[in-house]
Amino acid sequence: MKIALDAMGGDFGLSPLVDGAMQAAKELGDEIVLVGDQDKIQAHLDTIKGKKPSLSICHASQTVGMHELPASIARKKRDSSIWVATKLAKTGDVQAVVSAGHTGATMVSAFFLLGSIEGVERPAIAASLPTRQGNAVMLDVGATVDCTAQQLYQFGIMGSEYGKHFLEVARPRVGLLSIGEEDTKGNEVTKEAFRLLKASSVNFIGNIEGRDVYSGNADVIVCDGFLGNVALKISEGLADAIKKMLMKEIAESRLGRLSYLFIAGPLLRLRRRTDYAEFGGAPLLGVNGISMICHGRSSAKAIKNAICRAHKLADGGFVERLRTDIADGLKVTMSDTSVVVQP
Repeated sequence: MKIALDAMGGDFGLSPLVDGAMQAAKELGDEIVLVGDQDKIQAHLDTIKGKKPSLSICHASQTVGMHELPASIARKKRDSSIWVATKLAKTGDVQAVVSAGHTGATMVSAFFLLGSIEGVERPAIAASLPTRQGNAVMLDVGATVDCTAQQLYQFGIMGSEYGKHFLEVARPRVGLLSIGEEDTKGNEVTKEAFRLLKASSVNFIGNIEGRDVYSGNADVIVCDGFLGNVALKISEGLADAIKKMLMKEIAESRLGRLSYLFIAGPLLRLRRRTDYAEFGGAPLLGVNGISMICHGRSSAKAIKNAICRAHKLADGGFVERLRTDIADGLKVTMSDTSVVVQP
């Protein structure tokens, strides 16, 4: 299998990207295609000693800056690393694309070049979250800010299928993020989405509140991209703040420093469970291909894990299974759902 990596994306230059690609190639036996400035990539590879796993370079003369508008990529940056990498997926030269660069550019490239699965109105980014019971998936976390009920319903179908692959659960529990557990809570869009999901074949457990996101009661959490992105960023900030406050308290007292010897193991395990690098990246669901979006600050470990997850999705025929799910889901419409929300 071949997987394309946007080698010009990311906040820390080539080093973590190439290192992550080498780790993934060694673990998977895949060929990783590094897409970007050939001279810069080759110069970096020349500095690495020892035997290198299966890596190749595909030249792209342009890069996408974080300040650039995503809509302009299709007009002005058709030789950018993310556009060229996605084009390789379109032509079948690679089976997946991974990028830690401009998220909007990644989505635009996937939308224009790969196209949407028939029946999918808007794509969704599916982020992985640690919970008290394991892991969960939240979508959307930024691809589609304003959603209709039908789009939220489609997110539920896509999230359920992705949950089967990522969580290895036969029937993932799907919850709709709202302001209350009752089916009468939420705005009109959320109420209508509730009706559609309840009438569908997914394992819908109803509304969940924000406090339940990390409880593990739901395997898949459905929301619009605005709410999901805000929730994700608040969670990242809170986790970082708690970690720093805890370490400050430990460091400022003799008893705290002594106790650290006994709690270091559990703290390290907790850190590992909440480390973004363990999840790697978030797939863009709803497009005709595997497009993995990574954090700009991704380490080599995060890139390696994102490539490994992209491999797993491609190898498992995820897109084909998603097409089937969406086709079946289209049988449930706004007009024929039998679930009635009481006023």
